Amino acid sequence: MISLEKLTTYAKQTGFIYQGSELYGGLANTWDYGPLGSLLKNNIKKAWLKKFHDENRFNVLLDSSILMNSQVWIASGHVGGFSDPLTECKFCNTRHRADKLIEEHSHYTINPSAWTNQELHSYMMAEKVPCPNCGKVGWTEIKAFNLMFKTSQGVTESAGNTVYLRPETAQGIFINFKNIQRTTRRKVPFGVCQVGKSFRNEITPGNFIFRTREFEQMELEFFCKPGTELEWFDYWRKYCIDWLKGLGLKQENLEFHDHDPKELSHYSNATTDILYQFPWGFDELWGIASRTNFDLNAHQTQSKESLEYLDPETNERYLPYVIEPSVGVERLLMAFLTQAYEEEVLEDGQIREVLKIHPALAPYQVAVLPLIKKRHETKAVELLEIVSKFSQSTYDETQNIGKRYRRQDQIGTPLCLTVDDETLEHNTVTVRFRDTMLQEKVYINDLEAFIKKHTAF
Repeated sequence: MISLEKLTTYAKQTGFIYQGSELYGGLANTWDYGPLGSLLKNNIKKAWLKKFHDENRFNVLLDSSILMNSQVWIASGHVGGFSDPLTECKFCNTRHRADKLIEEHSHYTINPSAWTNQELHSYMMAEKVPCPNCGKVGWTEIKAFNLMFKTSQGVTESAGNTVYLRPETAQGIFINFKNIQRTTRRKVPFGVCQVGKSFRNEITPGNFIFRTREFEQMELEFFCKPGTELEWFDYWRKYCIDWLKGLGLKQENLEFHDHDPKELSHYSNATTDILYQFPWGFDELWGIASRTNFDLNAHQTQSKESLEYLDPETNERYLPYVIEPSVGVERLLMAFLTQAYEEEVLEDGQIREVLKIHPALAPYQVAVLPLIKKRHETKAVELLEIVSKFSQSTYDETQNIGKRYRRQDQIGTPLCLTVDDETLEHNTVTVRFRDTMLQEKVYINDLEAFIKKHTAF
């Protein structure tokens, strides 16, 4: 498996991910997604929406505001309780998340998510958990650090104008539950999909793009009748991991972590994390939680507006229970890159860098390459205009054809279309396959069906 250091270097050199504000020395834990990274992110989101919205009859779509009335976050518990356990090294004064230090020190054999601050501190001192920065052991008492980014709306700064950058997209769905149900006339069970930016003032962001302060979430809130939630929980649990495997993540790099009942959040009666084997070991990729009716009940209480659902078949009124599969786009992107990157030793001893990513996720599905620029450029440009209408395509005419193949292998392009003399004479192109390096002649008139067959989800 590729190391974290090499993955970071590869992502920058190829144009997937750059350091944020690099021109001015950078800004810690910010990342810009380059030409390839932007395409990969979009393809991941398209694949998720296709599976969870387009192909699922239960679900509809929402795009809610990033800025919301501060009462939303008071009701949801984020203002009062959305915090991480903060501790400070007494020797070098660096600040860290106590629970993450314990997880790493125990090699992820201990999950301290449900521990009190005192239990966290006692363990760290008894087990002599060292500071990652200076290596010494000595920790301050643990305090709750709120992760919400706070700002002011309007021309004056006052408590009455305080707003927050949303730390999750889910609450925008919950407060629109009645609007969505009324306007779509959906019957429970139904779900609401949303893709959007979230912001958390993480204490110790890191591991490249794994934990950042600005990130994109793909969340589904699935509303169901109380008493049926655990059946739906199992349904979505399987649905999520099947989707991951269908896009190329290997079974041996995936595992479920079912939370012990004593570890569950106060709002949950079942939670599973899908873990992926990142370069540092298994870590959370996707969280799936049965949230009961906690959120709808909290907003109903705070707003004094009924959010109950009237069952048209039984005339029963109730607050639906909710199943929430929530995944970060950046973590998925990192998992796909980690899984797909390979180095192959060829017969001549050369090393071939190849990104064997699912063709539908690849930044470009097709590269058009004129064999000899002077002779084949005009026809190659015409071909590019044709294939760009039904695939994400790129064009490369610099250096010899072998080096151009290698560049496309490196960034994961599954199909290279080489324009040569036979193209001019017979209207065929030479198609080269990324994974096998085998070649095949295809008529230009047959290309659309051919490319779609080899690059579809």
